[in-house]
Amino acid sequence: MDAGLFAQYVMNGLMLGMMYALVAVGFTLFFGVLDVIKFSHGDVLTVGAFTALATFVGLRAAGLSSHLVELAAMLVAAVLAMALLGVLIARYLVMPLRSAPALNTLLATLMLGTVLREAVRLFYPGGGNPKPFPALLPGSAVSLGHFTLRLDNMLMLAAGVIVIVGLQLMLQKTKLGLAIRAVAQDEETARAMGVNFTAVVLTTFGIGSALAAFAGLMNGLYYNEINFGIGLLLGVIGFSAAIIGGLGSIYGAILGGFVFAALQTIGAVALPFASAYKDVFAFAVVIALMAWRPTGLIREKISERV
Repeated sequence: MDAGLFAQYVMNGLMLGMMYALVAVGFTLFFGVLDVIKFSHGDVLTVGAFTALATFVGLRAAGLSSHLVELAAMLVAAVLAMALLGVLIARYLVMPLRSAPALNTLLATLMLGTVLREAVRLFYPGGGNPKPFPALLPGSAVSLGHFTLRLDNMLMLAAGVIVIVGLQLMLQKTKLGLAIRAVAQDEETARAMGVNFTAVVLTTFGIGSALAAFAGLMNGLYYNEINFGIGLLLGVIGFSAAIIGGLGSIYGAILGGFVFAALQTIGAVALPFASAYKDVFAFAVVIALMAWRPTGLIREKISERV
């Protein structure tokens, strides 16, 4: 294979892997503090992407046309709105079901995801159709043979790295991070030490949902198009990434995201006659990995959870 073409596949895989990792980290955070699987997570991503788009439309209607200001406003609006949505979901849906069987929470969040998805389709103007997403990042690129290095991709990749590194620093170096890790490791002991359990759970769900909004914005900027169903597949992929990486491990979620993107890329290369089946190939390998290592590639240690 041509070196330039190989580099292009690697770059595309890194972009996809970053988005998947951001979604997977959200699943890991939710599972870490409450041992729940929040299946509406992907649809929160969808709402976040449409919130960003609605913000852009509103700014243009107001006569603002500065790309930097528009992008900043879209990011802030999407992240804050989805953080609030995550807090509300945790407070009024997930926490009241703590004493119920885990299946109840799974089904409730699954149905909530359908509600969110259908709400976007029905109530966003023309929400049933794909929507063009504004290209607000610099479009310059450098071409080297079959490899095209786009500045916007590099900026999004760097932003994703900053977000993940910032999250890890927050978990390791701040009192909030210490409280989150304490709750993840032993809820009762954390309560006895004075940790506000409810506040930690609500904050964690807010952070995880904000990460989904960030991933949704990245998805829109990368593909220059969004639709009401994007979160359905991204949610399944993010959950799969968290599972194969090791549910309960931040590093595992990140690794799982890039592994899944690598599998998709390999599928597209190995099946050039049927690249549309790359997802089938990736999920088939994930099933094999789960059968081989049910605990994930990075096994969870209670002392290192989240």
